[in-house]
Amino acid sequence: MNEYKNQAKAAAEELIAAANLKKGDLLVVGCSTSEIISQKIGTDSAPEIGQAVAEGILEACRAAGVELAAQCCEHLNRALILESAAAQKRGYPICNVLPQPKAGGSFATAVYGLLEAPVAVENIQGQAGMDIGGTLIGMHLQAVAVPCRLKQNQIGDALVLAARTRPKFIGGERAHYCDELK
Repeated sequence: MNEYKNQAKAAAEELIAAANLKKGDLLVVGCSTSEIISQKIGTDSAPEIGQAVAEGILEACRAAGVELAAQCCEHLNRALILESAAAQKRGYPICNVLPQPKAGGSFATAVYGLLEAPVAVENIQGQAGMDIGGTLIGMHLQAVAVPCRLKQNQIGDALVLAARTRPKFIGGERAHYCDELK
């Protein structure tokens, strides 16, 4: 389990740096523990692996002051688990649901247990995202997502895909842009 925790922490730290996330930004993470152990997504939920991955990612997020939003599985319509304060400050309506390993996923269930005041919300607009094992997190990112290639591109046997977001470019050929926002 330590290996999964360390791989998850390394991937999260790498993405937080590559995306230049700031204190209070939202990092969306979807995770298939089934894929981590070489099984088809949604078929072999592994709570102990969800716990290890959640601990690693939360360590990286807390060190950077970044808010974690853990995406649930399709059985909860890909709702997200995050701290109540993060949801309230953004005005996200809270849903009444408790994730479980087979309805929400082992990762989201673990995150729910590790947060101080967890809540579920239906939609967010995160500044960066990490998809562990093909969980399709893109619906919860801001409008312009840019792929981030990570050196730590696997956790167990699951492929890790990552993205950061940037503001839209507007104005056409005469416009000038801020390099810090690209």
